[in-house]
Amino acid sequence: MANLLQSVRDNLSFLLVCLAITAGLVLLAVLAERFLLHTKRRLSAAHTITSIAMFSALAGVLMLVEIPLFFAPGFYKLDLSELPVLICAFYLGPVSGVICELLKVLIKLMIKGTGTAFVGDFANFLVGCSFVLPASVLYPLIHSKRGAVASMALGTVVMTVFGSMFNAWFLLPKFAELYGIPMDVIIQMGTAVNASIIDIRTLVLFAVVPFNLLKGLVVSALTFLLYKRIERVFFHRLQKTS
Repeated sequence: MANLLQSVRDNLSFLLVCLAITAGLVLLAVLAERFLLHTKRRLSAAHTITSIAMFSALAGVLMLVEIPLFFAPGFYKLDLSELPVLICAFYLGPVSGVICELLKVLIKLMIKGTGTAFVGDFANFLVGCSFVLPASVLYPLIHSKRGAVASMALGTVVMTVFGSMFNAWFLLPKFAELYGIPMDVIIQMGTAVNASIIDIRTLVLFAVVPFNLLKGLVVSALTFLLYKRIERVFFHRLQKTS
């Protein structure tokens, strides 16, 4: 916890930017629910809070389980923390999805702290929202299996495009700045696993793009298999007890 507080003090300006963007994402989700999703579920506050808390905790734990990938540098690791977040967002709406995404990262920080001066944690939150938000907005508008597939496909495409641009223009340069690592060293880490990576453009093309595509496909497939089962068994039971 002491290390976490020290990181907060050292990166206060960066954290303020993160908070501003987070507030903007919450506002975007609120506007989407109010003006687009007229069929939003009406649930008790206790049911909503309990669901968000449970799925945030599960996502926070899953965020600790990181899987290295053979085609990307070591600082890109796959986790399945978006799975509980997406299920929560599908059931409760985009606002709950964004809140769950934020709480997930905060839980991970409290358990493990940050190893990337908050850059990686903020990236996980923001890129995760770029996946969950579009999917959770479209799904209620096309409430069917085909709609679910279309929603998760949209989320995967948006996450891949946004994640690639975000890495190239902000994340990688910010990571290099905060850690005092020349960009050439970061690119060399990519070259070590893939000789085709020779600059930031090829790093994004051969590492970031397939990373986000793989994450979107795996989370989407698991959500498609599990969502209806969880909705029938868990959510209905929880609603009766709240």
